[in-house]
Amino acid sequence: MFDHVGVVFRNLKSSGDFYTRVLEQIGIKLLEDHTQADGTGWLVFGTGAQEAPFFVVSAGRPSFWTPSSAAAMSPVHIALRAPSREAVDRFHKVGLECGATNNGDPRVTRGRYYCAFLIDLDGNNVEAGTYS
Repeated sequence: MFDHVGVVFRNLKSSGDFYTRVLEQIGIKLLEDHTQADGTGWLVFGTGAQEAPFFVVSAGRPSFWTPSSAAAMSPVHIALRAPSREAVDRFHKVGLECGATNNGDPRVTRGRYYCAFLIDLDGNNVEAGTYS
């Protein structure tokens, strides 16, 4: 299990709005907003449980980037655990309403794992799934 994941986006406002709406469908909320006046900064999402994994959405140039790094140049795959099949369905529906592209309708894969896939505003593959 990871401690935290950070992804850099081209536009913090639009990506922040997208992830706020989509992640709330699976019980993940905006915990911290560190948006700077110039539109860079970072947002922290999580469940709020002590020492639980969290997800960082940022815009700007992170200190760990090399000179050749740029937002949306190398899409990532992010898979998030949802509390129920209904939450997976809401995640997918709201994601499409917020401008994501469908990358897989809600369905059962790998035995009883129920999941759905979206391509976010920067081309990243975002998945929500549950074993319930």
